[in-house]
Amino acid sequence: MTKIAVISDIHSNLVAFETILEHIENNEVDKIFCCGDLVGYGAKPNEVVKLAKENKIIDNTVLGNHDEVSITGITYGFTPYAATAVEWTHRVLEKESIRILSSFPEVKNIQVDDTTISLVHGSLRDPVYEYVPPSTPRPVLQDFLKMSGSAILIMGHTHLPMEFKFKEGFVLNPGSVGQPRDRDPRASYMILQLEGDQIIVENLRVEYDISKTASEIKDARLPPFLAERLFQGR
Repeated sequence: MTKIAVISDIHSNLVAFETILEHIENNEVDKIFCCGDLVGYGAKPNEVVKLAKENKIIDNTVLGNHDEVSITGITYGFTPYAATAVEWTHRVLEKESIRILSSFPEVKNIQVDDTTISLVHGSLRDPVYEYVPPSTPRPVLQDFLKMSGSAILIMGHTHLPMEFKFKEGFVLNPGSVGQPRDRDPRASYMILQLEGDQIIVENLRVEYDISKTASEIKDARLPPFLAERLFQGR
């Protein structure tokens, strides 16, 4: 049996990331996959990128929209709060962080035993920017799965956990580590258990010290709203 932890949308929330990694270690997984957005919104972008590298996650990570715009500093189409965070992140990103973020592909297909898994931040139509929420019509999700050619298609970006099973396989979203938006403030991730033809999916929620993350955001003089929303899971 192979166990895979799937994470997404850490958004520079180092406290949540550290807590999730400890939880993952206790679950004795074999690999960690990430659907992008290591940075953005939060106050610890370089620390999050460094920790992802130390835990050998960056080789199995795809590019998120905040990863991309934090490299360029371009904020067109972003809300004022998000744009302010992007501009701040762009200023503080270290060269090594930029190098790592720039190395992420938009789509990644990974073979695990006899199972092919596709990772993307947005969608296969628009890998970095399209939102695919749980309310997406099931035929559309099934078309995405067929388009991937994989048994498991995993997306991020919405910050909303999602699990759908079709005859061709699974369409998943692990939710967000650093900024959940489903009214549950706990950090979210998934564990996949692969054994032969059997695939078991589990969504896990983990409490972390939100107050510490909120203080870091305020200390960095980022918009207070970015701290306050964490307590409400939105």
